[in-house]
Amino acid sequence: YKDSRNFKSGKSIVQKMEEKSNKSHILVLPIPVQGHINPMVQFSKRLASKGVNKVTLVTIYSISKNMPKESGLINIESIPHDDESPPQNIDPMLEWFHLLVSKNLPKIVEKLSDSEYPVKVLVFDSMATWAIDLAHQLGLKGAAFFTQSCSLSAIYYHMDPETTKISFDGTDVSLPSLPLLAKEDLPSLIYDTDLYPTLRGLIFSQNINFKKADWLFFNTFYALEKEVIDWIRPRYPIKTIGPTIPSMYLDKRLKDDKEYGLSLFKPNSETCMKWLDSKEIGSVVYVSFGSLASLDEQQMEELALGLMTSKCYFLWVVRATEKNKLPEEFMSKLLEKGLMVNWCPQLDVLAHRAVGCFFTHSGWNSTLEALSLGVPMVTMPQWSDQPTNTKFISDVWQTGVRVKVGENGVVNRDEIVSSIREVMEEEKGIMLKENAMKWKKLAKEAVDEGGSSDKNIEEFLSNL
Repeated sequence: YKDSRNFKSGKSIVQKMEEKSNKSHILVLPIPVQGHINPMVQFSKRLASKGVNKVTLVTIYSISKNMPKESGLINIESIPHDDESPPQNIDPMLEWFHLLVSKNLPKIVEKLSDSEYPVKVLVFDSMATWAIDLAHQLGLKGAAFFTQSCSLSAIYYHMDPETTKISFDGTDVSLPSLPLLAKEDLPSLIYDTDLYPTLRGLIFSQNINFKKADWLFFNTFYALEKEVIDWIRPRYPIKTIGPTIPSMYLDKRLKDDKEYGLSLFKPNSETCMKWLDSKEIGSVVYVSFGSLASLDEQQMEELALGLMTSKCYFLWVVRATEKNKLPEEFMSKLLEKGLMVNWCPQLDVLAHRAVGCFFTHSGWNSTLEALSLGVPMVTMPQWSDQPTNTKFISDVWQTGVRVKVGENGVVNRDEIVSSIREVMEEEKGIMLKENAMKWKKLAKEAVDEGGSSDKNIEEFLSNL
C-alpha cells in the first residue's frame, strides 16, 4: 500500500504516530522519603484528574510495596533493589538512590516508549539534581518539583557558595523579596557546614534546576509567598501548584482523594479519633515532630513535663524509637490529660474540631497542612528548612508563636507552658486563629477551579 495503511484500523503509520505524539504520559520521581513522596503523589493525582493520559510514579520496591498497585488515578513503576532496605542515613541513601535510578530509568523509559503512551516529561524531586541531565539524555522534558517553600529556595539561591559572594558572618541577612533574617531564621545547612555534607551539597545544587529545568514546580500557592514568587517569575519558569494535600480537605473536586496513599508508619487512627471525639472544641494540643526529627533525652523530658503542666489535653505522636527517652513520672500520669501514639492520621487530627493548636517542628508539609486546615501553631524547629518556615509562621503569616531556646540549647518546660497558653488561652491566640482561617480560605481558593495553582497546572498541561 502506497499510504502504508494498517488493514485493521485503516490508519496510516503517520496518523498513528501523530496520535501517539498527542498522548501525554508523565513520569514522577520523588526521592524515597515520605515527606517528599506524599506531595509528589498528590501532584500526580491532580495531573491525572486533568485528563493526562497516563501518570506513573517511579519509586523503589521497598516503598512501592506499601502502596496500592494502582494508586487511584496513578500507576506505579517499581525499581527493584537487592538490599532489604535503603541506607538509613540521609547522605548514603541519596547516593545509593542516584546510582539505582541512573541504572534503571533508561530501561523504564524504553519499555514505556513502546506502549500506547510514550513518556514526554519527567517530574523529578528537586534534590535529585542529576535527573535533569538524565531526562534530557532520554529525550524528555524535565520539571523540577520543590518540596520546600519558594522563600527557602530563594535563600539557597542567593547564598550559594559556588555562585554568589553573599556569605553568612553571624549578622542579619538582607535578601531581595525576603524579610530580614537573623541566624535563628536561616536554614541550618547555611551555617552548619560540617553536618550532612552530601545533603548540604545537594541542597545548594538544587540551584542547577533554575538553569536547566524546563519547569520549576513549587508546593506552595501564590498568595502565601507573593513577594518572592514575583521576584522569581520574570527570571525563571516557576509554577506554584500547591498546597498538595488530599482534595477532600481543600476543594473536594477529586473524588475519594482522602489520603496521601502512603504511610511508612501505621497510624493509630481509631484510637486517635475516638479520643478526640470525647474532647471539647479547641481543647486539645496536637504534638508531632514528623517522621525524621529526633529530640534528645533532656528535651523530651522538658516537653513531656511542659505538656503535663499546661493543663491542656494533648495528643502526642512519639515514634517507638523515641519512647525510651520519656521520664517515668510522665508515663505514670499520662492518662490524666494525654494520649500518646506511635503515629496518627495527621490530616484527620488537624481537621478535628477538638484540636486548638499544633505543636510542631514546622516541616514544610506540616506547615502547609496546618495553614490549609486553619490551625494555629506553636513551633519548635529542629534543623534544615524548619527555622525559616517558623520565621514566616510567626512573623509573616502570623499564625503561630515560636518557643525560645535556652542557653543550653534546650527549650525548658516553663517556655513550653507559656507558649501553649499564648495560643490556647490568651488574646493573641484569637488573632492567630483568625489568621489561620484566612490562610485556610486562600489555600482552598488556590487549588479550586480557576485558582492560581489550578491555572498553573492547566497551563503546564496545555504546553504538552
